[in-house]
Amino acid sequence: QVQLVESGGGLVQAGGSLRLSCAASIRTLSLNAMGWYRQAPGKQRELVASITSSGNTNYADSVKGRFTISRDDAKNTVYLQMNSLKPEDTAVYYCNARITTSYVYNYWGQGTQVTVSS
Repeated sequence: QVQLVESGGGLVQAGGSLRLSCAASIRTLSLNAMGWYRQAPGKQRELVASITSSGNTNYADSVKGRFTISRDDAKNTVYLQMNSLKPEDTAVYYCNARITTSYVYNYWGQGTQVTVSS
């Protein structure tokens, strides 16, 4: 099993910034991809950003240009730098790790709350 622990969430005003961290229990180099998802009250969980083991990144259109995902393999940690935060960014943010072999295995952190006030 892969354990993921998120941190860095909190309350910020619109236009502010936060950096989320996700510490993995195994080497991130062993993970084919890591990502951040978020789930707002009454809404489905959505992909925010992802990064592959080779460093390729993808972003949801709603956060592109504002959020940056990165990985520090020495610390087995993935980050999500969130700038120019908007109230609609308010959600619980979940770290995800994926291992792809013959099948796809997904692991999830417990989530960290991000609240953006107007």
